[in-house]
Amino acid sequence: MLRLPHFLRLSPRYAPYALLAPFLVLFIVFGVFPLLFSLYLAFHSWEPTSGLGAMHWVGLDNFAFALQDEWFWKSLRNTGWLALASGLPQHLVAIPLATFLHLAFKRWRNPVVGAWFLPYITSSVAIAILFSSLFSTDYGLINLAIATVREIPLIGALMPAAAVDWLNDPEALKPAIATIVFWRYVGFNVVLYLAALQTIPVDLYEAATIDGAGRFQQFFHITLPSLRPMILFGVTLSVIGGLQLFEEPFILTGGKGGSDQAGMTAAVYLYRNAFDFNDFGAASAMSWLLFLVVAALTWLTHRAFRRQGD
Repeated sequence: MLRLPHFLRLSPRYAPYALLAPFLVLFIVFGVFPLLFSLYLAFHSWEPTSGLGAMHWVGLDNFAFALQDEWFWKSLRNTGWLALASGLPQHLVAIPLATFLHLAFKRWRNPVVGAWFLPYITSSVAIAILFSSLFSTDYGLINLAIATVREIPLIGALMPAAAVDWLNDPEALKPAIATIVFWRYVGFNVVLYLAALQTIPVDLYEAATIDGAGRFQQFFHITLPSLRPMILFGVTLSVIGGLQLFEEPFILTGGKGGSDQAGMTAAVYLYRNAFDFNDFGAASAMSWLLFLVVAALTWLTHRAFRRQGD
């Protein structure tokens, strides 16, 4: 039997720490250090091209600049609009859809759920290419569908009179981005709610059926209350993810925010401050202000879903 030399043997007392060491080193280097360094940068003025020696203390000036920057406030408003317009419909669609899949599909449930989940794991570059083509002004399928529906009496009167310039019109850009975010994440929420539905005891539905409760009564009085913890979890993820929205607006607008900066979210504006304007101090201060906004809205979400008496 092969034995390790004495100096390589670990005492049982220190073995757990040695096994955790690789993770802890990676977490400190790529997690804790960037977090603390960004907090340090928030109180300094620094251009990375000048080296670390060019840093100088400015105190709260970066935070004051951020709070007085109207573009930062505009990016927050854009972020809030997109988070609400894409996040709320996700759950309004995902809950009844998950319920339908849970009841209607038994044998083929996993393939169907996998198809809904596919957009969540799709490459961001592929999504950009796909939706850039779909939202094309002259050749996009969405404008083609609008033109087709426009020919239908009564319904056509509700359609735009001309082709919509989705990627250049400020009023159309936000709905386009919200549509992409909804399409990408609704399947993720369906999986969450479907997992929660499978934990609800069947006895509750059987007892309700015996008492004469119909499908809708069972949904509102059994399914929704039982889904409350998962709804809180899903809405919290949507709030956090919506306020940090970056990939979809960045790719669709080429990183510039689009016409009239209608697609410039807070995360995109932080990126531009750091890498376009070389103002890492202001970008760090804005990121910490955004963190406070995320923390506050997450706390309010938990308060809204808290049961009375908790």
